[in-house]
Amino acid sequence: MLSATGLIVIAGIVALVWAFFQFLAISRIDIRSQDVNETTGLSSGPSDELLTNRLIEIYEAIYVGAESFLKAEYTVCTWFVIVFAGIIMALVSWGTGWDMVRGFCTTLSFLLGAFTSMASGYLGMKVAVYSNVRTTVSAQKAGWTPCFNVAFRAGAVMGFALCGLGILMLYFTMLAFRVHYSAPSDWVYLNECITGYGLGGSCIAMFGRVGGGIYTKAADVGADLVGKVVHGIPEDDPRNPATIADNVGDNVGDVAGMGSDLFGSFAEATCAALVLGTSIGVNSADPGGDWDAMMFPLVISAVGIFVCLFCSFLATNIMPVRAENQVEQVLKMQLISTTFLTVPAVYFAAIVYLPAEFSLDSTMGGVALTLHPWETWLCVVMGAVGGLIIGLITEYYTSHSYTPVREVANSCKTGAATNMIYGIALGYKSAIIPVLVLALVIYGSFTLCDLYGVSLAAIGFLANLATGLTIDVYGPVCDNAGG
Repeated sequence: MLSATGLIVIAGIVALVWAFFQFLAISRIDIRSQDVNETTGLSSGPSDELLTNRLIEIYEAIYVGAESFLKAEYTVCTWFVIVFAGIIMALVSWGTGWDMVRGFCTTLSFLLGAFTSMASGYLGMKVAVYSNVRTTVSAQKAGWTPCFNVAFRAGAVMGFALCGLGILMLYFTMLAFRVHYSAPSDWVYLNECITGYGLGGSCIAMFGRVGGGIYTKAADVGADLVGKVVHGIPEDDPRNPATIADNVGDNVGDVAGMGSDLFGSFAEATCAALVLGTSIGVNSADPGGDWDAMMFPLVISAVGIFVCLFCSFLATNIMPVRAENQVEQVLKMQLISTTFLTVPAVYFAAIVYLPAEFSLDSTMGGVALTLHPWETWLCVVMGAVGGLIIGLITEYYTSHSYTPVREVANSCKTGAATNMIYGIALGYKSAIIPVLVLALVIYGSFTLCDLYGVSLAAIGFLANLATGLTIDVYGPVCDNAGG
């Protein structure tokens, strides 16, 4: 039987290799406008050579803008991380009776989490900008499949690279710490030290999501105001230089910022589950402890990578997009298929890597709970299915294919006041089902496996993270490609 170490490492490597192959497929597309006619032309009038030069000019402007923003942002982040790392080192050492080893390990994991988060965001930006112009060129080809596949593969590079990098960095850090904390009784200190990894990812997510998000919205609104209001030209008109800032914002906020944000969520959820589930490995009947059982949260993420990789073929090969109305269906099928395939995959992993019966220290009451693999599996399933329900409800309230958005658009006919009132009311209404789903998932998972179950449910939400990131990056890439 493959050990947990083998599964986790193989999954991480496979994710990185798959991301590389997706990047190679994108890189084979030349930035060259050709065979322009009335049906395929990007615009009427200019020749292929002029269009190609214009594409490269805009592409380079967006790249320079995104690179400059991230350089400025990550310079601030680096100084913050260095100062905060010193504070963590001092506080953790002091709080543990001046145990300098625990202070150093916690600080090291914090730095690794922070710099991995920055690397993930930067990688996402580079791939998105690299793919935007190639999506535009592919849109000239007949049919919808070529341009959809380029944008989808760009998202896959980000999704699988982030998951592979995150899981490998976290697990190798734990293996390094295990050299010092080798005894099962010391694993509680190991998992406490690794929590710095999640904190580091969250710190960068704060900068990336908030800083990048504010820049994105400021650039978007500014471009619209100076274009449509001041000069009376259409949105994303090439004569408006502010549209470059708008496109830069899509890459630094909706791609780099979102990548750091989701990396932070993954790191936090995984570290929390490892801390809460430490007693599973420590309380094992085996004198050497049960390392594989304690690594179950990482096993879930590893299984999710394989599921997402398999389901990605549905979008690009098995059920490719052939018409405009199929885009939304194919992306939705990605979420549904990965969620439902995760259910049996995680069940098999629970049976293999968890003992038939194991003990978990309760966080309340100081008693030990006797659990079985099916209970942990059910917690993950509740999280995965709950995440799918929330995603589908969000789509219902935000997609023009359904009634709510059309009703908001119709309310604009009677003025801005009715539009704002109706939009806010609809926003409140859209939160009802997600809040209820979250409450049920938390209650159900806590009833089954205490707080460990809640943390497993959180990992269940992120089990198909590679696919979720693929779809998230797909949007900004297509947005940039369209102008």
